Parts: sequence; structure tokens; C-alpha cells
Amino acid sequence: MQQLSCVVRDELWQRLQRQSKETDQPVSHIINRALADYLGVEAHTIYQVSTSTAIVEGIYQGVVRAGTLREHGDLGLGTFEDLDGEMVVVDGRVYQVRCDGSVHEVGDDVLSPFAAVTHFSPDTLIDLHPCPNFENLLTQVDRLRDSENMFYSIRIDGHFDTMHTRAVCKAEKGFRLVNAAAIQPEFNFSDISGTLVGFWTPAYARTLSIPGYHLHFLSADRTKGGHVLGCSGSGLRLQLQRDCNVQIALPETEDFLHGDLHRDPGADLATAEGVRK
Repeated sequence: MQQLSCVVRDELWQRLQRQSKETDQPVSHIINRALADYLGVEAHTIYQVSTSTAIVEGIYQGVVRAGTLREHGDLGLGTFEDLDGEMVVVDGRVYQVRCDGSVHEVGDDVLSPFAAVTHFSPDTLIDLHPCPNFENLLTQVDRLRDSENMFYSIRIDGHFDTMHTRAVCKAEKGFRLVNAAAIQPEFNFSDISGTLVGFWTPAYARTLSIPGYHLHFLSADRTKGGHVLGCSGSGLRLQLQRDCNVQIALPETEDFLHGDLHRDPGADLATAEGVRK
């Protein structure tokens, strides 16, 4: 993150301060948005397809192509049509981790029912302290988040002493997420280098996205991965981006249009995803 020093007219400064006070936004945020608009650069935005509630209720029909996701971001996660494995988006490439443990880079025409991506340009880059467990890792990230009400994109690279993941299996139409998650295979790796990618979502957004931390892993050699359940390691480098915009593309399928999405998905998400709030 670079620092900018410049001279502005008194009138502009006063209006900037007034805007900050009226909207409860930091001055730096307003300036960054204004520069992004002027230069035609997309502000920190998460592009998401479908909602967590739809996934909880078993609406897994593919609605967006992997190629479309890559147009909207170079880092992210999700799943594939019929809940066929875990999606990991790293450096603009989309990978599928299947329940047999295999990892494949997918083509642009492969479909997804739920995914979230962002054009990643981190605000914070920092070397983490050694992490004896997953909880310690997330606590260190917690200290760097400056709000409980904003969204954050996360990337962590380095060497992991242990890595515990899972990959959900292909499910039949209408098979609810909590039931699908009950039979998902788990994988334990040791002495492995790779990348964690994902998001932190505020609790108030749980009907739209998975609250708390949601992270997927991909090994450096692109042969192992999955949804992260636990890990430990040292020499890890965190990149963190605060996202001020969330764009949600809602499916127009019959299943989504007529699905019963009234239930609060919080309890099922906590069971299925291992959510840490």
C-alpha cells in the first residue's frame, strides 16, 4: 500500500472532511474511490454468484461459466455444478478439487452455482508469526482487520507444517448442503507449500455469503487442495484487502426463482463449512 502526499485547495479539503463526516467513511477511502473512478480502475469489489442460503437449500444448478468468473476476478473460491468439488481461484486460474483428492485446472465453459472472486490488490502485506494451529492463524488476521462490518479478501502464501482440508462430493438435486457435507472426504497433508485464498464476511450478511472466514487451499504444485479445516505453519505471508463493494449476481433458474429461501442458514453453514465467526 503506497502513501500519497499532495496539496489540495482549502475548499476541496473542507468538502472532503464534510463528506467523510456525513458518510462515516475515512478520507483515505473517499480519495481511493475518487482516484479509481477517474482512472477507470475497479474499486475493491467482490463479485459473487448466488447466495449462501440457496446453496444451503440444495440449489446447485450451474449458472455462471468459469470464464465469466475470471473476467471479474483473479482470486476467489466457490464450488461447481451439482456441488462437484471445491473451487480455488489463484492468479486468475480456476482449479477444481474433487472429493477423490484430485486437482484439475478447469476450462472457461465449466459451470458454477456459487462462487466469489475479486481483482486482488491488497492493502496490507505482512509476515505472520509462526502459527501452531488454525485458530492462531485466524487470530493474527483478526488483529489486522479494522472493522467487523466490512468484507475482506485474503491470500496467505508459504510453507505449512500441517494442512487439513475437505472436498464435497457431487450431490443430487435438492440434496441439502448439511447432508452433503456429512459425507465429504477429508485430507491431511504435511510439510506442504501452497496458498490459502478466501474471504471474511460480516455476520449480518450470512443469508448472502458464508459468515466469518471461508478459505480454500491449493498446493504450490497444484496437486492438492480443498476447503480448509485446519493448518499450522511458519514463514507465512498474508495479503489482505478490505472490500467496499459487493456485487451479487442472482440466478434466474427455476430452482432459484421458486426455491424456499426464507430460513436463516446460519446453523447449517456452521455445521457444513466449519465456520469461524
